[in-house]
Amino acid sequence: MSIQPDKIDAVIHERARLAIVSALSVAPELSFNELRTTLALSDGNLSAHSRTLEDAGYIEIRKLFAGRRPRTTMRLTRKGRAAFRSYLDTLRKIVEQGGKA
Repeated sequence: MSIQPDKIDAVIHERARLAIVSALSVAPELSFNELRTTLALSDGNLSAHSRTLEDAGYIEIRKLFAGRRPRTTMRLTRKGRAAFRSYLDTLRKIVEQGGKA
């Protein structure tokens, strides 16, 4: 059985989005500032990539206020967790095939 590159989820596969999904996979929720600092992304970069993930239904973005300060948090949705598991499974299969070539 061969794995085709088109089986890789293009939404997750982009470097910054993969980093966002990876970080959110090990935390129930992270703030915009936590993600920006941890991943060393600019505000605009994190905003654009998180919007793409939200549009795909992979993350949920919540905008709240803590007192008078805005606070944006993100978390993986069930769909996002399933997509990330599938992405990792696909990569494992590709790596396993490479070792048998």
